[in-house]
Amino acid sequence: MGNLKKALTNKNTVTVLGVILAVLIIYFGYNMRVKNAVNPVPVPYAIKTISPGTQITDDMIGIMEVPPAMLKGNVIRNKGEVVDKYSNDDSIIPEGSLFYSRSVVDKANLASGGILDYPKGYVLYNLAVDSESTYGNSVFPGNYIDIYLKAVNKIADGQAVTADADKIMLGKLLQNVKVIAVKDSEGNPVFANLDEKRQPAMIIFALPEEYYILLKKAEYLRSYDSTLIPVPTNESLKEKQGKISVSSNDLKNWINNVTVWTDNQ
Repeated sequence: MGNLKKALTNKNTVTVLGVILAVLIIYFGYNMRVKNAVNPVPVPYAIKTISPGTQITDDMIGIMEVPPAMLKGNVIRNKGEVVDKYSNDDSIIPEGSLFYSRSVVDKANLASGGILDYPKGYVLYNLAVDSESTYGNSVFPGNYIDIYLKAVNKIADGQAVTADADKIMLGKLLQNVKVIAVKDSEGNPVFANLDEKRQPAMIIFALPEEYYILLKKAEYLRSYDSTLIPVPTNESLKEKQGKISVSSNDLKNWINNVTVWTDNQ
C-alpha cells in the first residue's frame, strides 16, 4: 500500500498514467466515432418512380439501411414524414432514391392540389396580401384567420347626415376562416421552396357563398376606402375548430345598405 501511494506521488508515474489515459480516451473516442459513421441506420426510400404532384402512399415507400456518412443534405429519416405527403410540383423522385425535404411537401403547398380541397357548397376566395399584411410572411396553409374591415363611413346619395358620417370604421367582419393556400404573384406556393424566399401576394380560402358575396361587396367599396385585413388566430390549436361566422352584424348591415346584389335567377 505504501509503495502504491509512493508511486502515485511520483511525477514520472503520474505523467505516464496521464499519457496512457489520454491515449485510451482518444482510442475509444475514435472507435465510437467510426462506429457511429459506419453503423447503418434505417431510412425510407422510393420503391418506384414518383411523378411530380403525386401523393406518396405507404406502398411506394421501402426502408433501407445506409451508413450515416452517406446521408448528405436534408434527407428525411422518418417514414411518417413521407406517408400521405406529395412530391413537389418540380420534383421527380426516382426509383431507389431517398426522400429529401425539398421534394416532399404538404398538399396545400402544391401549385394546385391544395385549393381543390374544400367543402361542398363553398366558394374559393382570393385575398390580395403582402409580407406586411401577413405579419412578415407568417400566415401558413392550415392556419385560421379573422377578417377585419376598415372603411370610411361616407354619406351616400339619399342618406341622411349622421354623427358617424366620414368617420373611420374598423371591426371584425368574419371569424374562423381557414387558409387553404398562400401564393406569390406568379401563383407559386410560397412555402414549397423556402430557399427561393417567395413573397406572398394572395391567400386563398373557401367560404359559403353568402359570406363570399359579403366579402366581395366589402372589397369593391373603393369609394369608401375599404380594406380587408387578415388577422391570424390560434383557432387551429384548439381541439375543435369553430365554424366560419359573421362577427359584426353592424358591419354586415352597413355593407348591404351601401351595395346592391343582383340575382340572375
